[in-house]
Amino acid sequence: MNDPMVHTAPKTAGVFAGRLFIYGLLILMVFYFLLPFIVMVLTSLKTMADIRTGNLISWPREFTLDAWKTAWGSACIAVECNGIKVYFWNSVKIVVPAVTISTLIGAANGYVFSKWKFWGSEVLFSLLLLGCFIPFQAILLPMAQTLGKLGLSQSLAGLILVHIIYGLAFTTLFFRNYYVTIPDELVKAARIDGAGFFRIFWKILLPVSTPIFVVCVIWQMTQIWNDFLFGVVFSAGGNQPITVALNNLVNTSTGTKAYNVDMAAAIIAATPTLLVYIVAGKYFVRGLTAGSVKG
Repeated sequence: MNDPMVHTAPKTAGVFAGRLFIYGLLILMVFYFLLPFIVMVLTSLKTMADIRTGNLISWPREFTLDAWKTAWGSACIAVECNGIKVYFWNSVKIVVPAVTISTLIGAANGYVFSKWKFWGSEVLFSLLLLGCFIPFQAILLPMAQTLGKLGLSQSLAGLILVHIIYGLAFTTLFFRNYYVTIPDELVKAARIDGAGFFRIFWKILLPVSTPIFVVCVIWQMTQIWNDFLFGVVFSAGGNQPITVALNNLVNTSTGTKAYNVDMAAAIIAATPTLLVYIVAGKYFVRGLTAGSVKG
């Protein structure tokens, strides 16, 4: 008689070898893609003497956080020597209101375009979507003129307004596509019961909108925090965001180039968006797919 164990053992060994190869390849790819980040972290923890005598991926002979302290609080940026701390908080002051306002208005717009049809709504929605395809450079001049007339030039309030306006097309599109998947019968039933426009919005649609809210918050925060063009054009001096300050820090260093300080500043600037994707990345994917199928 044939022993089943004789036949299953080679199969089990083959499966194990295949999985070992796949996992080994994946680990190699992860290391390959993380190598620039590893180099940044190692460089930020080295002294300049260590950087000059070692190589990019060498282990620091002496771990030090001096570069991080310098980048955060005492590195010279433009004419001020106060590090990127002030500009980091500038970006926070821009991101929080811009993301909140653009997301809430986008939710209201999506509700209107999906559940309250009116004459010309489809045309208006199509025109609004054009905002998703307009390049940043095309609106620099008219936006600068508008901010000047409003008295918001080179201010944080002006940057907040710019990001709210530019983000509305995206947030409206996200919410509209999500609300289309919600049965119209719920809205009709609420209307029959006497619920009005805002009551339906607050009591029926918003409670089930958590996935798409996460998508919009992550999308808008990433776009606004990483923006450089609007920041460099519409801000100046102490009102500049972190991306502009980082560029100034890297390009205005005097004397010996402090690579450790530059790397520490870059990691600080990238940390908020990195944390957002680590904490809420899976919800971002779920939210994007939640409105992909109607029914």
